Amino acid sequence: MVIKENVIRYFDRLAPVWDAGLVRNNEVISLILDNAQVTAGKDVLDVACGTGVLIPDYLQRKVSSVTGVDISPGMAEIARSKFPQPEVSVICGDAMEIQPGRTFGCIVIYNALPHFQDPERLISHLTTLLEPGGTLTAAHGMCREKINSRHQGIEEYVSSGLMPADELAKIFGKFLKVTTVISDERMYQAAGRKSAM
Repeated sequence: MVIKENVIRYFDRLAPVWDAGLVRNNEVISLILDNAQVTAGKDVLDVACGTGVLIPDYLQRKVSSVTGVDISPGMAEIARSKFPQPEVSVICGDAMEIQPGRTFGCIVIYNALPHFQDPERLISHLTTLLEPGGTLTAAHGMCREKINSRHQGIEEYVSSGLMPADELAKIFGKFLKVTTVISDERMYQAAGRKSAM
């Protein structure tokens, strides 16, 4: 079981060296963002944004705004310092509880889902922050097996492992119209769209 305080401590400790250890597959990230319908003019909420790993990708796609949220003060502070642009804001807080007072065209959870205590509650809450017709995605830039193998070595109560993509799609289907389900040797993703009505 994931314990929030352990997650905060774990990522605060890693924040200063996070970017140095970053491994990116730009082709996979591009496909994830295409499937998430991150396009020009959208307002994006980046859940568990870390040090702002995807913020350059959003800006390159000419989104209207990016709001990053991360529970780790260390991660949020680094992201804030790296992206002073007026269209970027970073909140330190729990994505399962935030009330930003606005809705978003796209919400992205990238490389973070196993660190949430209750994925269904998270997706339910984030759906309320989507504008009609907006999209929510949870994705990883590597396969489920590699993620779960990597997470076996981390501290207790920091990760619950990554569920099979079809199970995640069933959760998405309770709140959204599922548009993408991928779990292969390169990546993992589920995405859904909120009804436009």
